[in-house]
Order: sequence, then structure tokens, then C-alpha cells
Amino acid sequence: MDQLPLPLTLPTTGGFDSFVVDGNVEAVTAIKRWAEGDGDDYLYLHGAAGSGKSHLLQSACLRAAKRGGSTSYLPLDRDGLVPAVLDDLDQRDVVVIDALQTIAGDPAWERPLFGLYNDLKDAGRRLLVGARVPPPALGLGLSDLTSRLCAGPAYALRPLDDAGRAQLLANGAEQRGLRLDQAAVSYILTRCPRDAASLLGLLDDLDRLSLARQRPLNVRLIGELLAERAVQ
Repeated sequence: MDQLPLPLTLPTTGGFDSFVVDGNVEAVTAIKRWAEGDGDDYLYLHGAAGSGKSHLLQSACLRAAKRGGSTSYLPLDRDGLVPAVLDDLDQRDVVVIDALQTIAGDPAWERPLFGLYNDLKDAGRRLLVGARVPPPALGLGLSDLTSRLCAGPAYALRPLDDAGRAQLLANGAEQRGLRLDQAAVSYILTRCPRDAASLLGLLDDLDRLSLARQRPLNVRLIGELLAERAVQ
């Protein structure tokens, strides 16, 4: 798989297998089908920050890459990107564009994106786009680009409920080789930000702290980490 133009952090937690579906069966099924080369060539995925969009988009890219062909994942919220990064993407078999809201309202980006969409469609190639809001709410200046983005299926990611958050923590802990009991899960969910990205980031910090202090993951260790974060 190709990545442009910066090092790409791919999911380290199991791709599709580690994504807690929890009310998002339709969206996840559609993304998996897209990654397998089935269904619509173009899909649009939207959801709030920390909802797991990037996880799904990257997982789709990985799954598509395993099928062969050229595949590119482009997160538009990376620092230092310029519109020239879109050059030649129309030659890829599969293109995944993340964080589209980052460039909304910038004609230097919108015009080449419009061209890229058309070129990929004409060539029968596959495009998956992710953003925080649906196409009409992006605030794009180029109405033709909005129309193109509205031309295919759009799926909204629903936030996890508490059962889904608990499952996310349990899965993430297991994948990191950590033991997380119910008391620790409850402690985290009552004291920490509850979006998926924040919960997984907390597990990464707890993994490092547990290893550094040679102590098991428990409520006391979690409290120490949260106290350290509060004074930073």
C-alpha cells in the first residue's frame, strides 16, 4: 500500500476485527464490502471526532491492499500537505481520503478534489471519503464538489454507548496484553473522556505506565495516571 506523503500510522489494534460495531452494523458492513471490491465504488463516512472513522478507513485500506492493486490513504489533517499531493492519485486502484473537513472552503484543494473524483469515477476506480459531517454541511465553496460527494451512499457513525465503550476497553486491553477488571472499566468511564480515540489513548498511556513501574493495571494505577495528566 502506498501512503502520501507522510508516514502513515496504521491501526495496531486488529483492523476491522477490533472495531466495536455497537449500532453501526450497516456502515461497517458497507465499508467492508467496499474494501472487498463489492458494492458501490464510492462511499462517504461521517462521524464526530474520536468516533472511529480513521480506524475504519485505514482498516478498509489494509483490506483492499491485501486484494492487490495500488492503494493510497491520504489523511488531509496532516501538517504540511499541499494540493499537489493529489497529483496522480487517479492512477490508484483504491483511494481513501480522510478528514475532508480540513480543506473545506479552500478552492486550491476543492478544484483538484473535484477533478480527482471525476477521474476515478470515469476509470472505474474506488474512492472512500471520511469527514466529521455530511457533504452538505462541509461548507464547500465548489457546489459541483458537494454534488459529487452527495452522489453516493453516505453512512453516519453513531457514538458508542456505555456497553460499547466497555467492550472497546476490554478489547483494547486484551490486545495490549493488559488485564482490565470491571472496577477499572467503571472507574475509567466515570472519570475520563468517553470517545473511542480518548479511551484507546488512555490504554496506551496505561500500558506504558504499567510497564515502567512494573505494576499491574488497577484502579490505583489509573488514578495516578489521571493525576499526572491533570498537572501537565
